[in-house]
Amino acid sequence: MPDEDAVLLSIGELAERTGLSVKLIRHWSDIGVVPPTGRSSAGYRRYDARAVARLELARTLRDLGLGMAQIRGVLDGERSMADVAALHASALEVQIRTLRVQRAVLRSVANRGSTTEELAVMTKLAQLSAAQRNAIVHRFIRDVLGDLDVPGYREGLLAATPDLPDEPTDAQVDAWIELADMLNDPQLRTAMRRMAEYAARHASGRFGEHEVRAVEQVTDFWARRVTVAIEAGIPVDSPVADSIVADIVDAWLPTQEGSDLRSGGDGEHARSRLLEQLEIAADPRAERYWQLLCIINGWPVRPSLAAAGQWLMTALRANPAPGVRAASIAAALEHAAPPDPAEVLDAYVRVLAEVDTIVATVTADRFDDPTPCAGWNVRTLLDHLVYENLMWTSLADGNPRSDFTADHLGANHVAAFRASAQAALTAFRRPGMLTQRYGPAPGWRLVEQVSIEMLAHGWDLAKATGQPTDLAPDLAATTLATVHEIYGELPRTPGGSFAPARPVPDQASAADHLAAYLGRNVSWTPHD
Repeated sequence: MPDEDAVLLSIGELAERTGLSVKLIRHWSDIGVVPPTGRSSAGYRRYDARAVARLELARTLRDLGLGMAQIRGVLDGERSMADVAALHASALEVQIRTLRVQRAVLRSVANRGSTTEELAVMTKLAQLSAAQRNAIVHRFIRDVLGDLDVPGYREGLLAATPDLPDEPTDAQVDAWIELADMLNDPQLRTAMRRMAEYAARHASGRFGEHEVRAVEQVTDFWARRVTVAIEAGIPVDSPVADSIVADIVDAWLPTQEGSDLRSGGDGEHARSRLLEQLEIAADPRAERYWQLLCIINGWPVRPSLAAAGQWLMTALRANPAPGVRAASIAAALEHAAPPDPAEVLDAYVRVLAEVDTIVATVTADRFDDPTPCAGWNVRTLLDHLVYENLMWTSLADGNPRSDFTADHLGANHVAAFRASAQAALTAFRRPGMLTQRYGPAPGWRLVEQVSIEMLAHGWDLAKATGQPTDLAPDLAATTLATVHEIYGELPRTPGGSFAPARPVPDQASAADHLAAYLGRNVSWTPHD
């Protein structure tokens, strides 16, 4: 028989063969995971080949996260591998869900810059059960609606509760945290209450699936119609917008069942009611409330209606009844003392020359600089100046452009501006153009309008690039009187052509006064 010490392995040899540390093998041996096969004559532990196999399996199971008691059960044959694997897989699923929620909370904290106190609140919110989440939302709805008799509106709110899946994404957890925080916002409560009160006055009953679908279709219709108008550059407070409003009102009226609107058709009463609906529904917090619910529940998220809604509301204010805006413009044109058309064209030539000087000094490295026009940088403003020349040229030629959103600047902004100016002059100098009728207006009015655009946006460009803003003082003074006459009745609300008039020092230039009346801040700097 061979010597026992030559067949069995010491702890050191076992460690070398398995890659485990001597300390770990000794510990596992002490707790029965890999008991020694025997001992040497000196009393040292010895292990056979089966110990190597047990250690390899134990290490694998430990790497998978099993506890030592479970590992011993498998090694000793007390529990099957399949049973232990299934049990541990279930435990890992719970752990994974927990880790995902923790990860989402931490990312939300990082994105929001939350405090320590907010972290604790967010963690608690993320760990709530479905019943607890619903209870929070139901309490919010109950507090907002109170005793209002609006069963349809109430049921609609209660039907849309936050339902986080078992394995929520980071976005879903973040949306729930944001929603839970929003429910404490008094302004959201006020907005939702206003909607409920409107429903109580005009649509307190329950809504069938057909009615809900009809409203969704009308909303999709007006959003598309308005988006096309915005992309085409149609001025929201112009008579052209009147026809768009008329189409939308015609589509909307059939959804107003049980009201006094349907029989009256498109008119002041219908338009004021539609405007009221839009104003009540336009609160950005309420829109965000529904967006968050869609994210949490995995529903399609409707694109924001904010921009389209602002456009439509402004169009309704500017066109409160069919034909009102056109009649207002016609009256202003009729009572105005007509100038010499040739003088109007000469004025345009002078304004073009001054704006050309400003454009020519702008270099490409200034393109990203801000301007007094909110949301526009220098390049966007230059593009708009070119577009205005091209657009009024197309009107003079009887072929209106619809490429408002295209790039009209190209690689050479100076060349683009000068080409557009030359095209406009060619169209305006066509024999008879200045006296030709374009609807209620003679052609020289078109020239007058593009001169206003050049003065206003030329001032913007000069301000943005640090150049003198005292453009054509005598023409700016005359233009200001014209602007008061034509645009004085326009609503100065978000989405309109002009912001509210701003204060301006008495000693300011005529161009500054014009810019201030059109909503510019004459004290603006690029750092504002």
